[in-house]
Amino acid sequence: MDEILHEPEVRRPSAYRTVQTKADVRRGTRNRSLRDGLGRLMATVGVAAERLQTWSTHTYHKINSAVAGKPVVSPVTFLAVAAVIGVSATVCAMYTPSYVVTVDGRDVGAVRSKAVFENVVQQVEARASAILGYDYQLDAQVSYDFALTERGGLTPVAEFETYLFSGIDEVFKAYTLSVDGYVVSTVDDRAVLDSVLDEIKAQYMTEHTISASFVQPIRMSSEYLPAGQEQTREEVLSTLTANTNGKTVYEVVKGDTFMAIALDNNMTMAELEELNPDVNVNRLYIGQLLNVKEEIPFLSVRTVDNLTYTEEIPCPVEEVPDDTMYEGESRVIEAGVPGTASVTADVTYLNGKEETRNILTSETLTEPTTRVIAVGTKERPSWYPTGTFIWPVQGRINSPFGWRSIFGSYSYHSGLDIKAYTGQSIKASDGGTVEFAGWKGSYGNLVIINHGNGYKTYYGHNSSLTVSAGDKVYQGQVIAKAGSTGRSTGPHCHFEVRIDGTTVNPMSYLP
Repeated sequence: MDEILHEPEVRRPSAYRTVQTKADVRRGTRNRSLRDGLGRLMATVGVAAERLQTWSTHTYHKINSAVAGKPVVSPVTFLAVAAVIGVSATVCAMYTPSYVVTVDGRDVGAVRSKAVFENVVQQVEARASAILGYDYQLDAQVSYDFALTERGGLTPVAEFETYLFSGIDEVFKAYTLSVDGYVVSTVDDRAVLDSVLDEIKAQYMTEHTISASFVQPIRMSSEYLPAGQEQTREEVLSTLTANTNGKTVYEVVKGDTFMAIALDNNMTMAELEELNPDVNVNRLYIGQLLNVKEEIPFLSVRTVDNLTYTEEIPCPVEEVPDDTMYEGESRVIEAGVPGTASVTADVTYLNGKEETRNILTSETLTEPTTRVIAVGTKERPSWYPTGTFIWPVQGRINSPFGWRSIFGSYSYHSGLDIKAYTGQSIKASDGGTVEFAGWKGSYGNLVIINHGNGYKTYYGHNSSLTVSAGDKVYQGQVIAKAGSTGRSTGPHCHFEVRIDGTTVNPMSYLP
């Protein structure tokens, strides 16, 4: 309560109805409590003793002065008076006059004066009015009984405030949880908040966890609020575990397509395009960074696990020149055997996903053996495949790879349709051997180049061809002129990439 109520600067009459002293006298005659009776008795004795002490001391000095220092009071009388004076002095030293406060028939504490409790009432009513939004007044029977209280035994003001607030049904003592400075949960039992926070942490903790903490700053505090605002444990847990939408970065790897990336991240194509407005969905390249949606818990947890595990030690590599192979080619002579090491590390996770790994110790268990590789030194011919593809023609993508609707039906499109004008040069995407050059059904005039290792590229709908089957072509060499032959709705280049006879998305292999 100290943080809620403070001692007022201006006092005003209490809203309580105070029972007058006649009622107090009648209650005393009914022997309401041994304590109160003893208190009144001691009060009477104390007052009498104090007056007697003052009178006797004054009288003694007066008489003693009159008879020139010869006392005229008998020793017995003098000792009796002295005894009373001693008792009264002892009582006054150990006890202080006070009032026992009774609220609705229940003793709630003792005050030095009635004004102290009246000020408490004023504070409680003012605070309750501010909380509830209307003028609130306490409705209770209050009375005061005079008593002697041991010095230091008066009731602290805060205890009165807490007691009175606990009796107001319209408000309740709330425990609030703030995240990033915003109050998100309110309960009437702090243990509920503690248990929910422990449960959220526990889902990310393992037997190896050495620390767990919340990423956002959280704070718990207590205050009085209007009744009815308290939440259940289930409501608090639901709020703190709800997911919010954020975004993270994804790096494009070989074989990725825009649609596949969207599906892998539980997104639609439209959602992925919205997060990447400057990206051409038909021209992804390896290493390209895309923004993707990420579900982030409302309350994030960072944990640190101390782990000991076995890690592979890579083989050292020795290269041996081989003039029977072309430059850029290689073959393994000895595979080598990786070594092993016992590693101890502190691994930091955010919501269960690894962030950092701090290696503490690493002990080699077995040494790796050398991997021997033969590398080609023979000069490459111009037509020899480079292992990478370039665009056969520059233009807009009219139709991407995959399922599409064309000529009134839904069909699978095995390549890319790249817009071109009639007669525009079509280039070999990589070096290789022309496997086919001629007319082939719906492809019209078609060129097929074999690049080795199972890779082939198709170039369809050409107006004319500039190569023949069996020709060796280099990357970037003109092999045809664009057109609209075969099953086509306009001049363009139909470009396919096939691996071991299966069509794949060319976008995954083009720069």
